[in-house]
Amino acid sequence: MNALRSLRLKKNADRRLKAGHLWLYSNEIDIQATPLKEIEAGAQVVVEAANGKAMGVAYVNPHSLICARMVSRDPAQGLDRSLLVHRLNQALALRQRLYDKPFYRLVHGEGDLLPGLVIDRFGDVLVVQLNTAGMQAVLPELLDALDKVLSPSSVVLRNDTSGRRQEGLEAGVEVVKGELPDQVLLEENGVQFVAPVLDGQKTGWFFDHRVNRAWLNGLVAGKRVLDLFSYVGGWGVQAAANGAREVLCVDASGPALERVAENAALNGLHEQVAVGEGDAFEVLAALKAEGEEFDVVILDPPAFIRKRKDIPNGERAYGKLNREAMRLLGRDGLLLSASCSMHLAPERLVDVVRGAVRHQDRQGQILFQGHQGPDHPVHPAIPETSYLKALGVRVFRD
Repeated sequence: MNALRSLRLKKNADRRLKAGHLWLYSNEIDIQATPLKEIEAGAQVVVEAANGKAMGVAYVNPHSLICARMVSRDPAQGLDRSLLVHRLNQALALRQRLYDKPFYRLVHGEGDLLPGLVIDRFGDVLVVQLNTAGMQAVLPELLDALDKVLSPSSVVLRNDTSGRRQEGLEAGVEVVKGELPDQVLLEENGVQFVAPVLDGQKTGWFFDHRVNRAWLNGLVAGKRVLDLFSYVGGWGVQAAANGAREVLCVDASGPALERVAENAALNGLHEQVAVGEGDAFEVLAALKAEGEEFDVVILDPPAFIRKRKDIPNGERAYGKLNREAMRLLGRDGLLLSASCSMHLAPERLVDVVRGAVRHQDRQGQILFQGHQGPDHPVHPAIPETSYLKALGVRVFRD
């Protein structure tokens, strides 16, 4: 590796790194000793404590609040093909220990010590998100490393994330290796799906709820189920496959609902699964006005809280959603309430559900508390890597 320039920290700014964190903020840099603005976005540097001691290698973006992300604790080892192969093999070994089929999140950014990188695996198809300038800079080495570790038939770059805009990177979607099959298939909890990897949300699928869906699947036999924010039917189609007598999937996206119908048909469930297009709050009001009632309601909305300043409005939105959903539950119903907002603490989701239960003058029992699956590992020093919450709540009249 060529000699790297240094990035010097202010006094005591090394405490979080010593505790295991991977991020450095721009206000922690000694810009007199090492002018941050002179470093090119994506370049790698040797991070030094205030006393000059080398602490490892990071890549830099001087235009971002998180101005550097650690990739190695060895000052002599940068993020190159060799380290990428090593980290990918570590990530693969974990997933192969967890799952017997190749459908999972292969790399979960900081949780797999590869900050800024997300890879979802759909058999021989890999969908890659490069969310930082540092990861973008090593794209050729990454593709080479993926060939070495997995030899995928196809690789898709889903570089259309909000994180890239914040890093000053261009957006786009591109197949960079091979040709995609007509249908990119996956299997989750024994149910098959088509993943829209080119034009769907995120990478085309949300593997993070696998464990939470598995829990709910055991409680839906013979039930009438409402799946709000259904996307392509991850919850609803699995419910039907596990014996729900009737499922209504609701989403604001017409193309997503077309995928719901396709996925239901793929599993021979088209008669049990219906779809409804519209805003979730408006659909809830309309269903209530029509006197509809469900045994199970699933709430898996997009993040209502994207930044810390959004917390008050976001919590109100979660509260309203849960209250309106509970109005559609029968006398003894089950609510699955989820949030992917990292800024919504788990105890606050409990507060939201508790408030909604009391607002409806009912009783509630939390039966299940779920989070992201183990293919989305949480870095113990980085709370931001833990984001997903799911509550299974019995809502009943005393």
